[in-house]
Amino acid sequence: MKPALRNILFASLVLSYTSCNQKKQQSQVTKNNSANSKSFSVTNEIPIWTKRIPDSALITGEETIVDGIAKNVSNPTIKIFSPTKNNSGAAIIIFPGGGYTKVAVDLEGAEICEWLASIGVTGILLKYRVPDSGPHYYKDCHCEKEPVKPLALQDAQRAMSLVRSRAKAWNINPNKIGVMGFSAGGHLVADISTNYRKKVYAKTDEIDNTVCRPDFGIVFFPGHLTNHSRNPYELNKKIPVDSNTPPTFILQAGNDPIDPIENSLVYYMALQKAKVHAEYHIYAEGGHAFGLNRTILDNPNWNKLPIADWEKLVERWLKTIKMTSD
Repeated sequence: MKPALRNILFASLVLSYTSCNQKKQQSQVTKNNSANSKSFSVTNEIPIWTKRIPDSALITGEETIVDGIAKNVSNPTIKIFSPTKNNSGAAIIIFPGGGYTKVAVDLEGAEICEWLASIGVTGILLKYRVPDSGPHYYKDCHCEKEPVKPLALQDAQRAMSLVRSRAKAWNINPNKIGVMGFSAGGHLVADISTNYRKKVYAKTDEIDNTVCRPDFGIVFFPGHLTNHSRNPYELNKKIPVDSNTPPTFILQAGNDPIDPIENSLVYYMALQKAKVHAEYHIYAEGGHAFGLNRTILDNPNWNKLPIADWEKLVERWLKTIKMTSD
């Protein structure tokens, strides 16, 4: 899809989301709604950098969060949603989407973490830096540009090292920490899953000595995975998949109007070629930017679609790779 059209569609989706989010959602289905069951405890936001934030001058302006959308994030944080019962020891760091211009901290963030906690998995919401912290649409040239510095990847690497270094204190198994991302966050999952051997920032403290390779990855409707490629069905050369890439679960709707399925398809093909354990699910309908109970457009029929039961597939897959148990 041309970047200009993609940006227009994304903007319209965000506007629709903001409008719909202002209405009471009395008919919203609340399957597996851990907020109702109170099966978790949650921390305040925890800054991931304790001394110096790398390349901090690149993001200016005041952070705002309106209708679950964070903008101008200059001080990245994590928020930990811990199971209060049946803790499996597994944890998943969530990377919400937003085109690397904003962060959808509710629909693709807190709501996902609450559900994870309800099935015994610690959900960790990463509010990473934006804007322009990863590949993004640039209006001056109506094209996609790479970031001046990979701030989102810096934050993802740091968050993984931080969580692993404090795993015992947070009741987490340091060998069962995965990542899950939506849209731009899905790209970020692929990024850290293949670019973990070397930190993309100068060491700031001892935490940065901790390995930042995820133990598994979950990718939903990713973007930017066909960038920097010359041929059809070729993966972005900046995502160097190899046999050490962690096990990966991928899911997308075939009618996604923002990030075409070629993005998820080329990633799956590369994983298969490298003999990485990978599972790939494509559905006819579902669109883009959906969470547990709704899409960003709040389609009233979304919960009737097969894709709406995606959380059952993820839960079962976590058991097959032995991150959780029956």
